[in-house]
Amino acid sequence: MDGPVVQTMLCGTCAAPGQFTLTTHPQPQTAPDGWVLVDIDAVGLCGTDFHIFEGKHPFLAYPRVIGHELSGHVAQATGDWPKGTAVVINPYLSCGRCVACRKGKPNCCTDIAVLGVHRDGGMCARIAVPSGNLYDASRLPKGAAVLTEFLAIGAHAVRRAAPGPGDTVLVTGAGPIGLGVALFARARGAAVHLRDASPARLSAAAGFGFAELHGVADPLPEGGFDVVFDATGNPRAIQAGFAHVAHGGTYVLVSVVKDDITFSDPEFHKREMTLMGSRNATAEDFATVMQALSDGTIDAARITSETLPLADLPARFPALVANREALIKIVVQVGGQT
Repeated sequence: MDGPVVQTMLCGTCAAPGQFTLTTHPQPQTAPDGWVLVDIDAVGLCGTDFHIFEGKHPFLAYPRVIGHELSGHVAQATGDWPKGTAVVINPYLSCGRCVACRKGKPNCCTDIAVLGVHRDGGMCARIAVPSGNLYDASRLPKGAAVLTEFLAIGAHAVRRAAPGPGDTVLVTGAGPIGLGVALFARARGAAVHLRDASPARLSAAAGFGFAELHGVADPLPEGGFDVVFDATGNPRAIQAGFAHVAHGGTYVLVSVVKDDITFSDPEFHKREMTLMGSRNATAEDFATVMQALSDGTIDAARITSETLPLADLPARFPALVANREALIKIVVQVGGQT
């Protein structure tokens, strides 16, 4: 007697460093209690995915289905989620019990499982996620939902550092994450400077109205900055950034690297500097981003560099990694909607 037919789907998988391919996996038809099946519409590519491809991510084992910047539609009515509801997925799966979770910081849960990093992600037709990790995206403009997660990284870092009117901010690293940091720091009234080694990235930042743009060889204003954010993913740049923090200022490390970071303790204490790590984002940050996308404070269309089908990604991936300085956000279309 024939058994049940198993539906399959193609998944974007990094099999090993430098090897990206489409693999076939069973398509989930049921979800555990409290979880929801979501049909994926679009996936954003980010620096994390590029680092996975390059073998530089510190928290990953291969092979891995990538994809953590996710938008989709509810596949089956579940609990409070009607079928077809447009959703943004929070990819940070937390335990709900540890010290961080009890303090309302599930973004740094001691047993966190990030989709596309610690467990297989959403670059596939369908995925199951906890109900609490879904946010209603019905009011977002077309194409905006998939941008929410990466912008939430910047919104979270800015919320933690809390710059305000009269503060000067330096964002080192003008890639997508740094750009998000800059946008939300400016929204809080801070005077924002961006610094990057790439003229292309600085040019892209100028397109968002930022005027204080600095190459790595350019002199910076004397006296330092009230808040410095590092979004470079470069150990040397991170260490150099300590010198740009003003007395009484704050240094926020948004990017993560495998290396040890060293700094001068006398200078650190002399300035009474605050050193702050910023990891992932919380529901509050997702809400901040979704409001900014909904009311037009952030223009989703300007952020998206290109949308391409999943079938094209294996052939395109190496070139996208090599040319990422010229890109803000690449969106991979999986389902019929974005």
